[in-house]
This record gives sequence, structure tokens and C-alpha cells, in this order.
Amino acid sequence: MYLCQTNYILTIDTMNKKRIVFILNPISGTISKAGIPDLIEERLDKNNFDYNIVETQYAGHATELAKQAVEEGIDIVVAIGGDGTVNEVGRSLINTQTAMAILPCGSGNGLARHLNLPMNLKKCVDVINECDIRALDYGIINDHPFFCTCGMGFDAFISMQFAQAGKRGPITYMQKVLEEGLKYQPETYEIEDEDGVKRYKAFLVSAANASQYGNNAYIAPQASMSDGLLDIIIMEPFDILEAPQVAIELFNKTLDKNLKIKTFKSKRIHIHRKKEGVIHYDGDPVLSSADIDISIVSKGINIVTKHNADKAHRQPNMLQTAFSEIFYNIDLMRQDITKQSRKVQAINKTILRKLNI
Repeated sequence: MYLCQTNYILTIDTMNKKRIVFILNPISGTISKAGIPDLIEERLDKNNFDYNIVETQYAGHATELAKQAVEEGIDIVVAIGGDGTVNEVGRSLINTQTAMAILPCGSGNGLARHLNLPMNLKKCVDVINECDIRALDYGIINDHPFFCTCGMGFDAFISMQFAQAGKRGPITYMQKVLEEGLKYQPETYEIEDEDGVKRYKAFLVSAANASQYGNNAYIAPQASMSDGLLDIIIMEPFDILEAPQVAIELFNKTLDKNLKIKTFKSKRIHIHRKKEGVIHYDGDPVLSSADIDISIVSKGINIVTKHNADKAHRQPNMLQTAFSEIFYNIDLMRQDITKQSRKVQAINKTILRKLNI
């Protein structure tokens, strides 16, 4: 094994072995990566793999390194970092024979979490050793490939706010949703799909290939990377009393049940808005035109996955369902405050029964 900065140095004995390049982003996420080379050396099955590690030096460098790996016929490129690093690596591997694997080290790890990869890096190397490679879908928004989600409106705005936040993680994300959501002004979107054009006044419009943004914030709980379809999510404006419910439902996999959410599936959509603005792809915000094209490419990228990864139907567990019912009933209670006491008692009984307390 060799560690290098810009050029690949591969071991000589490659007969009957797969060749792997690990692309390490040393500054992404919130954890130190100093011990990762030793972990790979210790854990990777060297009877089946020859490998080397390269570090990125600047934004976009992972894309260049992954492209070079494809040109050299590397079998697997491993993205070591967060969703930004995964996107940079993945965009060079689409529509090639080179597969992508992930060692999740970011603050969100949306694709890794969707694919049920362990957050423990030792166990993730074990997944690479098993070398179960599947052809999965990816999306495109105005020529930008994405693997988890893309969107506009508050979706893109919050991505920018989250990227600029001093702290990372789900609590910071929820805080931004609650703080900024009450001030954000919805826009009108014309959305065209196979069934025609519809107009929506929306807080955000998101297209999901995978189920979540990251940090287990599930924007599309039923999304699958193997169905050849995008999950389109339209979030209608909500008021201050509804904001906590929306935020909580992002994390308990029930957002698609909220009455403020409209969803449908499509292979391709065209969106028109009044003016140019920010969009995001895999959480990376960028300025774009008033017209946006989003499409899916079926089976366009090979990814090393766990067995039974990418299950389309993710049902909330009992505790998550209980929380969802709490917030739903709070919404009902505020419509008729005189019944509050009786409803609180009913809620308590329901939750205790569901939790078997």
C-alpha cells in the first residue's frame, strides 16, 4: 500500500485481484481521518484487493481523481468523506464499469444511510470486502448529477444555511428548519410531467432518488434507487404551529403522511419559476435559471452495497409512530382548544398502549 497526494502508485501483483483507489477528503465532516489509512491496511482483504489511497487537495479534486481511476481501469473507487465527496466521486463513475464504495465520514452521510451502510468504518470496510456491487439509479438536475436529492425553494435555501452553520448534525438542521422556515416566503412553480402541467404555491420542491438528505432527515421515506423513478415532493406553506410537526416528521420517516405534502413519482419533470434562484444537488447549493429540468438515469452507477440495501418501503417503528400521533393530535387540539384536556388524556392512553408502558 502507498499513500500519495496526486498520482496513483499501485501494487504490482494485480492478477486475479480487484484494484481499489480510496479517495480521502481530509477536511470533510467532523471526525479526524488520521487513522483511516491504518484501518484500511488492517481490515481490507488483501488476498482479493490491491489498493492505494489518495488525498484531495481542493474542491473538485475528487472528481478528477475518480476520472483518472476510470481511465486506468480501476475496479472500485471509495469515497472517504461526506455527501459532497460522494457526489464528486460519483459523477465521474456514472455510466462506467467502475463501482463506487463509501466510507462515510461526513456530517450527513445521506447516501450511506439510505443504503443502510454502517457508520462504523471497520464494518464499512467489511462491506467492501464482501464486494456486493449493484447497478443503481442516479438523477440529473440541469446537468448536475445527484445521488440522493435535489431541490429548490426552502430546500435549497436551507442547504446553503446548513452549509454555512458553525455546527453540523441533526439538531443544527432542525434548528435551521424552525428558525428560517418561519421567515421564508413560498414561490409559485409550474411543474410539467408525463401527465401535463400543474401550478403549485410551494415552500419547497424536491426530487429524491434516495430517501433522505442525511442525518436521517427523511424527505422521501419511500424512495428507492432501483425503481427507475424520482419521488417528487411538494411542500405547501405551513404556519408557526405546524413547523415543529414538519421538522419532527423529517426525522421519524412520516413526512409523506403530512397533509401539507404532495408527492408523486416520475421519470422526468420540467419546472418553471418566475426568476432564477438557488437549487441544490446532494446538498450543494448553486445559482440556476428560472427553468429546471430533472430526470432519472436508471441503473446508471455501480455501487458497493450491503445485502438488502435500498429497501423501498421504510416503515416507522412504534416509537416514531407514537411521536407522529402526538403532533397530529396537537394540531387537532389547537383547532378546538376547549377539548384540550380530554384529548391530552386520550393521547396519553394511546401512547402508553403503543409503547407498552
